[in-house]
Amino acid sequence: MPFAGLQRGSLQMGGRVTRSAQSKDILRAKSLRQALECGASPSFIPATIPTVAPPSSLSWTPAESKNISNQDDSDTRRQFLEQLFENSPDALLIVDSSFRAQCLNREFQRMFGYSAAQTLSHPIDTLILPPDRAAESHWITQCLERGEQITLETQRRHRDGTLLDVSVTTAPLVIKGRTAAYYVLYRNISDRKRAEALNSALYSVAEKASVAQDLQQFFAAIHGIVDELMPARNFSIAIHDPESQLLSFPYFVDQQESAPAPFPAGRGLVEYILRTGEPLLCTPKLLQQLQKSGEVQLTAPAPLHWLGVPLKVNHHAFGALVLKSYSEQSPLRERDKEVLTLISRQLAAAIDHKRNEQSLRRSEVRYRSLVQTAVYGIYRSSLQGDFLDVNPALIGMLGYSSALEVLELNPQKDVFLDSGEYARLVEEFQRTGRVDGFEVRWKRKDGAAINVRISGRAVASEHEPSDVLEAIAEDITERRVLEDQFRQSQKMEAVGRLAGGIAHDFNNLLTVVSGYTEVLLDQLTPADPLHAKAEAIQQASDRATTLTRQLLAFSRKQLLQLKVVDVNAIVGDMERLLSPLIGENIELTTTLEPSIGCTRADAGQLEQVIMNLVVNAKDAMPQGGKIRITTASVTLDDSYRPENTFIKHGPYVMISVADTGHGMDRETQARIFEPFFTTKEKGKGTGLGLSTVYGIIKQSGGYVFVQSERGRGTVFTIYFPRVDEPTENRGATAQTLAAIGGSETILLVEDEDSVRQLVRETLESRGYQVLEAANGQAALALAASHSETIHLVITDVVMPGLSGHELVHQLLATRPATKVLYLSGHAEDTVATPLSSQPPKAFLQKPFTLQNLSRRVREVLGPATN
Repeated sequence: MPFAGLQRGSLQMGGRVTRSAQSKDILRAKSLRQALECGASPSFIPATIPTVAPPSSLSWTPAESKNISNQDDSDTRRQFLEQLFENSPDALLIVDSSFRAQCLNREFQRMFGYSAAQTLSHPIDTLILPPDRAAESHWITQCLERGEQITLETQRRHRDGTLLDVSVTTAPLVIKGRTAAYYVLYRNISDRKRAEALNSALYSVAEKASVAQDLQQFFAAIHGIVDELMPARNFSIAIHDPESQLLSFPYFVDQQESAPAPFPAGRGLVEYILRTGEPLLCTPKLLQQLQKSGEVQLTAPAPLHWLGVPLKVNHHAFGALVLKSYSEQSPLRERDKEVLTLISRQLAAAIDHKRNEQSLRRSEVRYRSLVQTAVYGIYRSSLQGDFLDVNPALIGMLGYSSALEVLELNPQKDVFLDSGEYARLVEEFQRTGRVDGFEVRWKRKDGAAINVRISGRAVASEHEPSDVLEAIAEDITERRVLEDQFRQSQKMEAVGRLAGGIAHDFNNLLTVVSGYTEVLLDQLTPADPLHAKAEAIQQASDRATTLTRQLLAFSRKQLLQLKVVDVNAIVGDMERLLSPLIGENIELTTTLEPSIGCTRADAGQLEQVIMNLVVNAKDAMPQGGKIRITTASVTLDDSYRPENTFIKHGPYVMISVADTGHGMDRETQARIFEPFFTTKEKGKGTGLGLSTVYGIIKQSGGYVFVQSERGRGTVFTIYFPRVDEPTENRGATAQTLAAIGGSETILLVEDEDSVRQLVRETLESRGYQVLEAANGQAALALAASHSETIHLVITDVVMPGLSGHELVHQLLATRPATKVLYLSGHAEDTVATPLSSQPPKAFLQKPFTLQNLSRRVREVLGPATN
């Protein structure tokens, strides 16, 4: 063994190995000279022996060492061993029984940062043992005292305070059977430990990526992993959104700063990392250079050390890992940058995968929510006819309360009214792979039929045993009803326009017939044979006038005098008039809700509505029955939509007329408001009663609905908008003047020649001066050429070219004192209303009697001056 001649306790600083005088002096001189040259203590300085000795000098076989003395051979061996000790790649140390350093090599000095002078004769534990390793040192001492050799991996402290991972091997040095000292071998395993820690960290990243439920949990786990490898108290993850160009920090832990809100990417350190795609360990000096070159611009003070590495996927940087250090006690080093770069590569893939997972999860939640909250029925079914999945809308559409009930149904038998429709649907799916707008009839749980439009596609999936139908089912029952009602409304509108146009033209003819008949009756004595014939003509004219007014009511072009009226008062007054009308075999009752409010309507026309409905009910009960009139105040919203018909939300006054008659089927109900449609015997009805009701209610802004079944009677329900205004006295009318003439000048404008002639003759017979014109332009020219006063303008409302309203507007601009009387066959745009800021307009409805004409003219002009 080397040092075999050393006695326990003899290995002191500057000690030397005993050898022969000749070789000992030479070696000692060389050792001292080398110590002086290198400045080291001559405690264990190797002799100047070549690093690699010639083989002959190292061969100690007996044949080759015969001529070498035992002393020389011993010295040579000792020198070789000393050089091996000094040049060992491991740190070697020899301590005495008190564990004071007695001998050390250069690697020990390099590894721990202590010189020989700072180490020799000092207790080794005070130099390199971490404070928390005292128990370990005690255990090592016990093992050595028992003569054991031990090897362990532990940590020892460098002179600068950093901890080194080392493998320690130590054992006693025994000379002549006694322990003379202890040797300690230190092998630096920091690189291996870092590699192991890095591998463990990479494994942990993969493991956390698979088990973390969300990104925040995952980021926190990554923080803990990095913190085990380097100072990571201040750790953050930055993510850049390329669409919004915003930089956000979904994870941010910092001693001095709070997490910033997302902000537009600028020229910070993180943005520099994203631009360059390279890691950066930024020191104050490097930061100054980056700022000077304009690469980086900071608005806040930077930390002492800033380390950032990019997160890349497919060579594209989408974010960065950032570490900060505010203390010199925990610096960030180049090796930390290398380690963090390696971690970032796996971390970037994990984050990207996790983000994709979250996006997929959010997408699944959104689409699941979309399906679950959709107003349309969505389902999946097999081609064999079994429901596989249904959404709540489909469950409600079919009238069931749970998905389980629907999944147990057989669509072909339990849902489709016509199994042939199901077969055609499946055939279309199989033929084209999809269907668009396929209309079928389904049945609900309660047996009610609904119209359904199905659109979808057939899909094949490895997770399904066969093809699956994915479809959207839309309940179009209400739409079909509305479409039918819209078509009916269009038909009614078209018939109404036709009826209104015919009635308007017919009124002009009736005005002439009725007017000249009135002239004949005035000129014929009752004894004259022609007098009775003239009266017959007058009666026919009056009946024709009634028919035209009913047509105008249906077409909503009659003249209405809208006022705020009390519906209960009108119904109460009508009750006394209706009882004699319906006969003794029909019981009439009224149920009037008190304080239901008022509506704006023409009182006379409202009475006509009630009258027509009661008469219609009476005719439906030839054997007698009951009629009930009810009023109420209601507020309508989406929860109340009779017959799936649109009705504007708000407060209404409701009137219902119910009977116990024979009722109507749906086909009859679809046509009851059409003019001239009747179910009565020939000669017992004109078919205009209910069409008149329809027109009056619609023209007044109301709604009318009918409910009826064969053998169960009929209920007509009317809704008029409720108004919160005091009622107007519907019985108050202006005082009419005597039908006397006058001498005023009247401008008569009428495009119908016969009507114009009749009116002119009548007015001239009353003493008026009449200027007549066939249209508006001619009337303006005539007025311009007439220098004297024009007291009154009588004009038709609807004329070709210039209308009556436009004529009056232009005429009053030059003759503001002129009064106006309108003639009208209908009043679509001339309904008198007290809401106008202008004085009430004077109207005379066609056809009119000559007496009414004369009286109305005098009323407008005022009392005669002569």
